[in-house]
Amino acid sequence: MSSPSWPRCATDRRAMLGGLLALSLVRPAGATPEALAAAMREFTGGAAPLPGGVTLDIPPLVENGNAVPVGVEVESPMTEADHVRAIALFNERNPLPNVITARLGPWSGAARLSTRIRLATSQRLIAVAALSDGSYRMAEQQVVVTLAACIEG
Repeated sequence: MSSPSWPRCATDRRAMLGGLLALSLVRPAGATPEALAAAMREFTGGAAPLPGGVTLDIPPLVENGNAVPVGVEVESPMTEADHVRAIALFNERNPLPNVITARLGPWSGAARLSTRIRLATSQRLIAVAALSDGSYRMAEQQVVVTLAACIEG
């Protein structure tokens, strides 16, 4: 008769839980202004986005950074000849600088997106739109967060 498997399973379970606990205690490093610039360069292929034509809708003062509403809208007729190819949202202090990238086209009907994001701390957010003519437009806003998200301790 073979020995019961529960001692081995219990040991495996403890090891797994210990590993998960160790992972939960590791905090990702925050993005830096340099990481933000690099992420934007990657999105734009090195082209400098011009200000204007993009509306970034986020409250300038956020009480709780756990679920912050944000909206981005780009002025565009969204026709086959003149449309927004993508919208990207970047931040400078969260663990990763690229929050979201949405691909669009003339079939989208409107160049807008809205979501909720977590903000680790007060920081600058930048929305960049890639247009069908190869140009890039942007808007930015500083957001003050009184109760941060993404950071434990």
